[in-house]
Amino acid sequence: METNNIQSISHVIQLSVAPVFLLTAVATMINAMNTRLGRIVDRLRYLKSLPNLDMPLHDVEKELFLLARRIRITYFGMLFSVLSGLFVCLDIATAFVGALLVVDFTKSVAVVFIFAIISMIVALGMFLREISIAVVESESDIGP
Repeated sequence: METNNIQSISHVIQLSVAPVFLLTAVATMINAMNTRLGRIVDRLRYLKSLPNLDMPLHDVEKELFLLARRIRITYFGMLFSVLSGLFVCLDIATAFVGALLVVDFTKSVAVVFIFAIISMIVALGMFLREISIAVVESESDIGP
C-alpha cells in the first residue's frame, strides 16, 4: 500500500512538470506586460506634466485617450495572466490532493487546466491588442 502511494505521488510529480512550464510562460507574460504598463504610465505622466505643449490640444487629448485605453487593455491582460497562473497552481494542488486522498479528480483537473489555457489565450489576445494599438499610434506619429 505504501509503495503504491509513493508511485502515485511520483506520477503526479511527473505530470505536474508540464503545468510548471506554463507557469514560467505566465510569469514571463506578466513581466512583459508590467514593463509595457510602466512605459505607458511614464508617457502619460510626461504628457500631463508639460505646461505648454508643442502639439495641438486635440492631438494631446487623442494620445491621452489612447494611453488610457492601452493601460486598461494591459491591466486586463495582466489580470488574465494572473488568473491563468492561479488556475495552474490550483490544477497542480488538485492533482496532489487527489493522489493523497486517493480520489479521482481527473475531470476537475482537466476543467481547471482548460480554464488556465483559456485565460492565457485571453491574456495573449490582450497583449497583441495593446501592441497593435501602440504600433498604429506610432505609425501615425511618423506620418506618410
